[in-house]
Amino acid sequence: MGDNSRSAPEAILLCGPTASGKSDFALALAERWPIEIISVDSAQVYRGFNIGAAKPDGATQAAVPHHLIDIRDPQISYSAGEFVTDALQAIKEIRARGRLPVLVGGTMFYFNALVRGIAAIPQVKQELRLAIDLQAIALGWPALHAQLMQVDPIAAARIHSNDAQRIQRALEVYQSTGRPLSYWQRGTSPAHRLRLSRWALMPLQRELLHARIALRFKIMLEQGLVAEVQRLRELPSLSATAASLRAVGYRQIWAHLEGETSLELASERAIAATRQLAKRQVTWINADPEWRHMDPLESEARTKWVNTLLEELGAC
Repeated sequence: MGDNSRSAPEAILLCGPTASGKSDFALALAERWPIEIISVDSAQVYRGFNIGAAKPDGATQAAVPHHLIDIRDPQISYSAGEFVTDALQAIKEIRARGRLPVLVGGTMFYFNALVRGIAAIPQVKQELRLAIDLQAIALGWPALHAQLMQVDPIAAARIHSNDAQRIQRALEVYQSTGRPLSYWQRGTSPAHRLRLSRWALMPLQRELLHARIALRFKIMLEQGLVAEVQRLRELPSLSATAASLRAVGYRQIWAHLEGETSLELASERAIAATRQLAKRQVTWINADPEWRHMDPLESEARTKWVNTLLEELGAC
């Protein structure tokens, strides 16, 4: 084995739009190198969010240790700041075991917080967050995005008009502190000095990605997604305004179970929302030139990626 310890990465970051095959790539690496996976997924952190969150099954988690999965009840929100704290602790513990941390997921807000840093923003009261949620139900997130444009045009320009999580965060920060989110984000820096190897799965043929998204949602329905959401609806303290239920697929099926739409229409809306999510994920990735791109649908893409990483790690 070669000695490449000075430049070898201390953690691998693997992102990409939903349904691009990130988990398959990470598991391919696990066949060649001792790794543990840290989930970078804002839905997988919640207990009970299994099918719709594409959570790895028990056999997969038994074969390759996974972290930051099932760590929060769905009634309680989970922030990017909490993710960074938890991820850095997991990285430290994994490295202490002589293994390689591989952070895998599509929540680009979490990835960005890890690599760019988190602003030191005062804590926001839960009541304010709920008030913004209720306003969004009444007016829609595009209307709240328009409000954000008035008070923080810098942040609004970076946030899609349907990106509920980021719109809410920007508005709650402004309403809580009197200063725009863009003010707090000036001069942020990461809370670590880790050497990171950063990769993004970027399918070049959008129509193939869309087909994968539609097929995956169909399979989720066959696996029992509707029953899963029904079980969540039966939790006494979980309501449609919960942050966890912003996850695509869940909110559309929830609306169906509330009698607002047919299952067919809910499915169409879920697939459309997932496509919109994928588009936003691609925008996030393209905005940061430090991500190295590869097409996961290219022949032998997984093998080529694993071999490249093994070289970086000094195994070749």
